[in-house]
Amino acid sequence: MKEEISFEDFLKVDIRIGTIIEVNDFPKAKKPAYQLKIDFGDLGIKKSSAQITDLYTKEQLQNKQVSAIVNFKPRQIANFLSEVLVLGVYNIEGKVVLLKASKKIKNGEQIS
Repeated sequence: MKEEISFEDFLKVDIRIGTIIEVNDFPKAKKPAYQLKIDFGDLGIKKSSAQITDLYTKEQLQNKQVSAIVNFKPRQIANFLSEVLVLGVYNIEGKVVLLKASKKIKNGEQIS
């Protein structure tokens, strides 16, 4: 378990729902990954690098809603600037399963 945080610490994390509108291969990444463009409604379109190639094809990801942390500092990954962190959990085989809402949500809605 990680270090205990306060509720105020949790409130600093901005998690939003967005829809993947573009998926591209990312051959320059050290580990297999996709380059994603995600529509967060009023927050705009943000980019993310995601190591989710084991369980998802580009076609399966197109128009899929995902949850992401949108207030991290952008991170340079090879020649790509990743602006948000798409959330997932490792399954028993060590492959990332995306976290998502069980119903369709308006892009940009905040998870609380």
